[in-house]
Amino acid sequence: MNPRLVLALAVSGALALTACGGTTKDNAGQQTGGAANTAAANPNAPLREGLKITFLPKQVNNPYFTVAQKGAERAGAAVKAELKATGPSDAAASSQVTYINTAGQQRQHALVLSANDANAVAPALKTARGQGLKVVTFDSDAAPDARDVFVNQASPQDIAVGQVKLISEAVGGSGEIAILSATPNATNQNAWIELMKTELAKPEHAGLKLVETAYGNDDDQTSFQKTQGLLQAHPNLKGIISPTTVGVAAAARYLSSSEYKGKVALTGLGTPNQLRKFTHDGTIRAFALWDPDKLGYLATYAAAALASGQITGAQGEKFTAGELGEYTVGAKGELVLGPPTVFTKDNVDQFDF
Repeated sequence: MNPRLVLALAVSGALALTACGGTTKDNAGQQTGGAANTAAANPNAPLREGLKITFLPKQVNNPYFTVAQKGAERAGAAVKAELKATGPSDAAASSQVTYINTAGQQRQHALVLSANDANAVAPALKTARGQGLKVVTFDSDAAPDARDVFVNQASPQDIAVGQVKLISEAVGGSGEIAILSATPNATNQNAWIELMKTELAKPEHAGLKLVETAYGNDDDQTSFQKTQGLLQAHPNLKGIISPTTVGVAAAARYLSSSEYKGKVALTGLGTPNQLRKFTHDGTIRAFALWDPDKLGYLATYAAAALASGQITGAQGEKFTAGELGEYTVGAKGELVLGPPTVFTKDNVDQFDF
């Protein structure tokens, strides 16, 4: 894998005092703040310029998070924040802990994080929040008591039902199917898979049989090999669901040049730029995804709103996320970007991400 990527986006504006919890000091050395999440929200408070925000994906050099980072950078520029993108080159459960610790020690105002493991990162997040850091998770949540807001790409139910629908249509409603996931500890993947199993248990999907769930660890070569392994282990396999951008791209690459092309269906969550050629050559009939650029954009705006005191993460609070408009915080501090888009050969060329 490539070494860690550290990208600093510095935009004009003096460093301003944040409304985050913990005990912090402004440039004049004046002590401010108190315990985390104790201040009341002020929706009319202006966004503070000069905020320091760390963007921490599951792993760097992952195409999905590269797009999400671009959205975060656009939002950072819009709110005149200093955005630093950093992260591990692997998606191991504890690989993000060092970066979280650094963000807290550097007195960053906010952290935008896609958690590799909900519980592995929780102790470090709690320590950092005690130092005044506001925490926004996106894509994959951390333990709720370790963050302020979670920006969900879509409801887990919509994603799960949509994935089962796509694979059912691709295989004609019956046959053996498998799931190629990311890491065994990925919060979002596990939630989707459990809901997929619930959906598959319904009478209308009685013809579909889930025979295995494999894990490619969000690594291209591992996912490629796991695809091969699924096909060898299950000679009657008719379809694969891969709800991870790395996995579905690797599976598509394997199927496209194998004897299984046109015989084993594939769907999942992938970007149009990754899967365009596989959609046109018939390897994939349809797949789905939300726009990760908008996801990174919304998460960064939420971080700025938190650090500026506009919201605290309580249900019912509202803030404006730039070009995306107004959002309302839901139960358990959750925001939902919106339903995923289904891509086919008829519309995939209309998108560029």
